[in-house]
Amino acid sequence: MIELPVVSPLTEKETKVKKPDWLRVKLPIGESYRHVRQLVDSHKLHTICESGNCPNMGECWGAGTATFMILGNTCTRSCGFCAVATGRPEAVDWDEPQRVAEAIHLMKVKHAVITSVDRDELADGGSVIWNNTIKAVKALNPATTLETLIPDFKGKKDDIRRIIEAAPEVVSHNIETVERLTRQVRIQAKYWRSMEVIRELKAGGMRTKSGIMLGLGETKDEVVQTMHDLQANGCDVITIGQYLQPTKKHLPVHRFVHPDEFAGYREIGYQLGLDYVESGPLVRSSYHSERHVFAGLGRKEWEASR
Repeated sequence: MIELPVVSPLTEKETKVKKPDWLRVKLPIGESYRHVRQLVDSHKLHTICESGNCPNMGECWGAGTATFMILGNTCTRSCGFCAVATGRPEAVDWDEPQRVAEAIHLMKVKHAVITSVDRDELADGGSVIWNNTIKAVKALNPATTLETLIPDFKGKKDDIRRIIEAAPEVVSHNIETVERLTRQVRIQAKYWRSMEVIRELKAGGMRTKSGIMLGLGETKDEVVQTMHDLQANGCDVITIGQYLQPTKKHLPVHRFVHPDEFAGYREIGYQLGLDYVESGPLVRSSYHSERHVFAGLGRKEWEASR
């Protein structure tokens, strides 16, 4: 097992940590970027790229891809890390699934990613719109593979099964952080409920995925335990990236994790038996997600590099 440095947990009085050079990103420019923005604006769509202040937006949009966010851009939850607005969402837009499908068709992408806000005020948690959207995308884009990054639906199996029934190629649900920090980072979520969502998806035959943020005060042992818990509950793919504080109102960055440490977690992930581990400072859940569709690809690359 690779040895990684031990870090201290998050303290209440946190000094501001200087952002290192390896976290610099390119500004969004280019014709492809402008084309994606035009499509998003003209179809009145939301993207987590914008709402979540993703550092990779320039790269991904420049490559002609975007992560669409359905069910509005106002979330019923108030996670301490997330830049998406919290409040009372607008009414469900039942025409949204078709607009998303049409946008993906116009973009001519081979792989698409869809996520959503939490809609805890809805009896179905938004799972019916989710089901409709997946089916609409597949009907209009039969050659496009699809990843869905879903909420926990409060662990309701009927809602989770609507995702399974629609059968996207990959279903992701992010654990976000270690068990000890869950109450602080994901205020209305539960660590083991998220694990149960992963397990239910896997039991339904889905290719499963989850994501972890580093830099919130977690320890090495806690990160490895979280990776182990995910693998034990049927998770195939894990993404590990650096947490970046979106505003002063959000949780502070405890530390910036060096790329070598991310490489170490990637190694540990494969040793634990995970199928694909994407680990690096700028990695986000949807980053390089087209690679995560194919079983064994990540592990084969890892084994070939040894």
